[in-house]
Amino acid sequence: MVTVPKTRKTFCPRKQCKKHTLHKVSQYKKGKDSLFAQGKRRYDRKQTGFGGQTKPVFKKKAKTTKKIVLRLECNTCKYKSQVTIKRCKHFELSDQKKSKEGVAF
Repeated sequence: MVTVPKTRKTFCPRKQCKKHTLHKVSQYKKGKDSLFAQGKRRYDRKQTGFGGQTKPVFKKKAKTTKKIVLRLECNTCKYKSQVTIKRCKHFELSDQKKSKEGVAF
């Protein structure tokens, strides 16, 4: 299980900052698919009428996990950046910072 603190001090590349500042950490989530994207419109047009499924349906899923993407927001200038971390099955955002002895309060 991966535990990440909710705040992180890291470099902000924006013109106003250009230094290490405190960032708010959240997990990136994929947005809802648009019904009017070109690929979706083309797919829906092809599917209409008789003839059943026209495009192949992917069934050979190999991966069991997804890469975790952290969304960092600078507290001073509100600049948002994204950082990927390794694959993991369980991910958690925590309030406390972990030390070598255990959880520090």
